[in-house]
Amino acid sequence: MVRALIAVGMYDFAVVGVGPAGARVARRAAEAGHDVIAFEQGEIGTPLACSGHVSRDIWEYTPDGAREELLQNEVYGADFHVGGPDSDAYPFYKDEPVSNVIDREQLDRTLAAAARDAGAEIHDGHTVTGVDEGADSVELTVSPDDADPFTVEARMVAGCDGPVSRVRRAVDLPEPDEKLHGVLGFDPEPDHGDFVDVHLTVPSFFAWRIPRGEAGVEYGLAVRPDADEDARARFDRLVDAYGAEIDRFCSGAIPIGPPDSVTSHRVFLVGDAAAQTKPFTGGGILYGMRSADHAVRQIDPEEPATLSAYEVAWRDELAREIRLGHWLRRAYSLPAPVQRLGLRLTSGEIGVHMDRPTTLFSREHLRSYLP
Repeated sequence: MVRALIAVGMYDFAVVGVGPAGARVARRAAEAGHDVIAFEQGEIGTPLACSGHVSRDIWEYTPDGAREELLQNEVYGADFHVGGPDSDAYPFYKDEPVSNVIDREQLDRTLAAAARDAGAEIHDGHTVTGVDEGADSVELTVSPDDADPFTVEARMVAGCDGPVSRVRRAVDLPEPDEKLHGVLGFDPEPDHGDFVDVHLTVPSFFAWRIPRGEAGVEYGLAVRPDADEDARARFDRLVDAYGAEIDRFCSGAIPIGPPDSVTSHRVFLVGDAAAQTKPFTGGGILYGMRSADHAVRQIDPEEPATLSAYEVAWRDELAREIRLGHWLRRAYSLPAPVQRLGLRLTSGEIGVHMDRPTTLFSREHLRSYLP
């Protein structure tokens, strides 16, 4: 647990939640010369509630040397199934790695350390229990695990505290369009496979199997809360079909669909708290960190009016990707014969980027259909 003397006075930014989005806000704001303090409810990096399968762009946001520490496996493509493990596989691939599998827990700790090195105060084991937004500042009530509560004052507060954000509720910002229930489990048996498996067998979403090198295999899926069968029952059936032995299990909410506003007078949301996620996979690490960069570039802690520039900036970059991502997700609910036909017609070498569905229309991808 990180312990440091909390300074008395006004901070420029207080960050609630030190996952990838919160750590990025803290780091970039500190690098810009702002006084920054950040709080994480528990131990940074735990509990795990997010997949470690990410695009190779992740290394643009990590400090030097992080790749050697975090990388577990390189992925060259995906086998899509309209059934279980024994069903026909429709491969989509490149001749070079398209994505990486990383140590997801260590990623959080690495990003938090980078923020601390940049000058931000990082405190884990500190739960923010109150958010009082005023005209000139925001007062946070903070409860450490082993000490009495105290208050911290900041000109701006970044709510980076996940899909069930306490900050979002405190300032009455709207909820995401929906929250899926995601489950993850891990088999310790090493697997250095080049392909992930994607199963279009979950209503309105999908299930997956991701080889993690020496770290084993990640299994997961997500369902809507109103699904006819709960996520755990579907997950158990998935891993049974693979004959997997799960030694670690976790679950959490996956926010889909950003609300109309993610800012109030002196509070702004970033990452899962703002539902800055991919509707077709639920992943949000890169979207959250890109939005964090927009926040620090656009927001002047002395000028609340600059929050509107943040709203515009992150939506300008991500709104089209998110909108197209919703259309892609609709394909998960097509009748199975239609899914098989579509996969058969489009499988093969690809030229798409896993974070940018607009690359479906890129020259590189369209060229992949040529003989």
